[in-house]
Amino acid sequence: MKTIKALSLLVCLTGVSTLVVAQDNRALENGHEYMVALNFPNNLHVIDMATDQIYKSCDLPDSYGPGTAQVSPDGKIAYILNNHYGDLYGVDMDSCETVFHARLAINPNESARAMFSIAVSHDGKEIYSVANPSTLYSDHMKALPPRLQVYAADGGLQAKPTRTFEVPRQISILMAADDGSLYMAGVTGIFKTDVHTGKYTTAVATRDWKRPGYGAPDILYVWPHQTDMNDFTLLYTAPKFKDGKQDLQTADYVYGYISIDLKTGKSTVKDFAPFTEIYFTGLRSPQHPGQIWGVLNKLARYDIKSQKLLGRADLDHTYYCVAFNKSGSKLYLGGSLDDVAIFDPETLKPLGKIKLPGGDMSDSTLQAFVRQTQL
Repeated sequence: MKTIKALSLLVCLTGVSTLVVAQDNRALENGHEYMVALNFPNNLHVIDMATDQIYKSCDLPDSYGPGTAQVSPDGKIAYILNNHYGDLYGVDMDSCETVFHARLAINPNESARAMFSIAVSHDGKEIYSVANPSTLYSDHMKALPPRLQVYAADGGLQAKPTRTFEVPRQISILMAADDGSLYMAGVTGIFKTDVHTGKYTTAVATRDWKRPGYGAPDILYVWPHQTDMNDFTLLYTAPKFKDGKQDLQTADYVYGYISIDLKTGKSTVKDFAPFTEIYFTGLRSPQHPGQIWGVLNKLARYDIKSQKLLGRADLDHTYYCVAFNKSGSKLYLGGSLDDVAIFDPETLKPLGKIKLPGGDMSDSTLQAFVRQTQL
């Protein structure tokens, strides 16, 4: 009882309602392959991809959601969009210490949220997000133009944007290219952006893609995978018309993928399967770049050129996000509930599960990475 009273007094005096929990300060091993996975109530888990065991867990500040993360090029810092889509954080995975924090709202009486948009530059020196701000009045809100907000990665715990630029509405996930530019996925296309001037061009048109014989694609993709293939990948579904009448009732519906090579800028738009079921995410394998694996209610493997189903596996529950290890010898499924499932990508046979302490992962992104000695 005395302890409870003492803690209550501490809360009253300091205004702090959350006790500080000792963090796991075991450093990551250089040259080792890991994966980050986030879940409720507000945890970052680092998984050892050699043993498929949780190496360490970090308690994150503030609140969870959406838990979209990208990892710095050296594999040291996990940058996270969190706190109900309103804040960016950088967490040192050696110490679990928060070393970067930025509120997306930057003006008085402003609320701002980012829809899964967070990226780290190729050199690790800048962080990017697209904020959707609104000015709050006593009886209404006024929506403002979206802003690309650029931060210095060493901006500390009260980081402010070094540059801001107005960008198109409905931007979701981002990915930084090797040449220093930034790709932004929007409703009408994927835009290539100069982060120093704010100027952007359409790298891949989507809503108005002008593919002969096709209708406009539908894209629902909020998982910014950092892949060993160094590409930016999204899935689409689209109607493929039988004739010039362009009748949606008789059209064949297909699944496809959009991929942008982050080194060369070359883009690929290609169908890979008939639309028979829904996949939330899909990735090509480092071992088999001509094949793609998709997941939601089932795990499926397709040959892209022939659009042939090579295998399908039943799942015990829905998974949102797919990831590979560096060699492509293991496939991981996450999102939705509180476990990461492991499969053999060749046979689609289950290899095990990693149970995450805490609650569900929601729509956070699994990110595999190698801790680098130096860059």
